Amino acid sequence: MNVAVCADVGSTYTKVAVVDLDGGGLVAAASAPTTVDSDVLHGLDAAVAAATARLGMRDAPWYVCSSAGGGLRLAVVGYEPLVTAQAGRRVGLSAGANVVHVAAGRLGAADVAALRAARPDVVLLVGGTDGGDAETLTHNATRLAKARWRVPVVLAGNADARDDLHALLADARVPVTVADNVLPRIGVLAPSAARAAIREVFLRHVIGGKRLSRGTRFARLVRAATPDAVLTGVEVLADSLGGDLAVVDVGGATTDVYSVLTPDERATGPGREVAGTLWRARTVEGDLGMRWSAPGVVRAAVEERLLTAGDAGELTAAAQARAADPGFLPADAVQRDVDARIAALAATVALRRHARGAATGERAGRDLRDVRLLVGSGGVLRHAAPDAAAGVLGSVLTDHAGGWPLPRAARPVVDVDYVLAAGGLLAADHPTAARALLDGMQGRAPR
Repeated sequence: MNVAVCADVGSTYTKVAVVDLDGGGLVAAASAPTTVDSDVLHGLDAAVAAATARLGMRDAPWYVCSSAGGGLRLAVVGYEPLVTAQAGRRVGLSAGANVVHVAAGRLGAADVAALRAARPDVVLLVGGTDGGDAETLTHNATRLAKARWRVPVVLAGNADARDDLHALLADARVPVTVADNVLPRIGVLAPSAARAAIREVFLRHVIGGKRLSRGTRFARLVRAATPDAVLTGVEVLADSLGGDLAVVDVGGATTDVYSVLTPDERATGPGREVAGTLWRARTVEGDLGMRWSAPGVVRAAVEERLLTAGDAGELTAAAQARAADPGFLPADAVQRDVDARIAALAATVALRRHARGAATGERAGRDLRDVRLLVGSGGVLRHAAPDAAAGVLGSVLTDHAGGWPLPRAARPVVDVDYVLAAGGLLAADHPTAARALLDGMQGRAPR
């Protein structure tokens, strides 16, 4: 049997999908609690064993992504806030990072202290278009060198200064990786090289540094940060669909939104973004989640006028109970209904923010009117009854008060078998299987 084992090691659960590499079908799936408190390999091996127990397979390749231990924490240091720093932030999000700090301009002592306090795993150092101003980028690289900075740096600014600044940082023993400029020209956003460099640094430095496992096996197995793998899967699905799509992934701590839009005249029109348009984008809402961040969902829903302060009282108590016990599982229909209500609010607020552009830094927002497929992901949707999952996605598609243009003809589906991450993991080595696997998800509309 020609199969691959695809695994996502999450902060709470490790999910495994066994995929037929010849036909792209899902052969088996299983999950197990992630064993962050001991060694994540214990939970990973348990989930793989459960998924493969009846298959009698040996020596199948493993494709693993991880967001355990907080995933990838990224700080961005740019030339100024409205262009290069914002471009860097968008690139960081597209690379699967949790952007924990953004600084712009010439770094001073207090700025370096704030950067350290953010505890990033990687710093994305950007600034200046190619052939443009290099003074601020040079100043910031010099400042990091003199500060004895030891957190890995991805240098993706003005190409004219690249070689000199790479040598400067390397001589100061700063771990540095060079990538093409994220903003080579005003209005042109080029994320691919920096995204690849961030992925390389994540695999080489971050996974092992989080001490999630005692040996080196886990670091050798991991191929991507989970959000990076999911975005790759979303891109494959969008290419197969041939149109715009959006994904809302409601997790325990965050709600992530992905969207892939078709480039058009908006890229060159008079209203274009000076920091460039990222046609394939991701945003992370750290205050919206089903467990750790459940109280934030209620607060945000009140601010968005999805709930009145009076209506929020009972839901607030339920949200606080879930935050206090992140392992909580609903035991009856009433508790499941509360989970569905929190999920609907989290998804609606997250899509509003994503579409308005505040989370991506796009002044004009993201035009989601042509979205043809809305994919729901996350345990709360995968394990919900079909009508409950349909209700969550329906609340997003009928949110006429959100201040953003709704998709005009989107079909809702749920990633029931959790194949977006698996498809993204397989995309490079087995593109045909990845595409077939993700195509199979399109027919799984909640009913």
